[in-house]
Amino acid sequence: MTDLRQVIAEADGLLFATPEYNGSVPGQLKNAIDWASRPPRGSVLQGKPAAVISASPTPYGAAWAQADLRKILKIAGADVCDSGLAVPRVSGQFSQGGLLADPAMNRGFTQVIADLLTRAAAPAARQAA
Repeated sequence: MTDLRQVIAEADGLLFATPEYNGSVPGQLKNAIDWASRPPRGSVLQGKPAAVISASPTPYGAAWAQADLRKILKIAGADVCDSGLAVPRVSGQFSQGGLLADPAMNRGFTQVIADLLTRAAAPAARQAA
């Protein structure tokens, strides 16, 4: 877990992509976040910009998992972007080249990345001022 903490500490921001298991996040992801959030006052997640996307074979796109993950990250101290993307019926959402086929989904993904980049650049902008 030391390696995970180091990678998180060195990152400008974090993009989490999750499926949904039994209506929530996979246990392994929850455990990794729990480990990264320790010690509470020295957590590498504290103030770290983060964004969340989710995907599922259901029509809901793992929206419950996304909501739970956002809550978990906020409790762990991450600076979670307001935007997100839930990809429903994921097996039919990608072109043969592996890109999102639906232009609206593509715009949603682009927005999530733009929001994360803006949030990640904010601390550097504050330091330069």
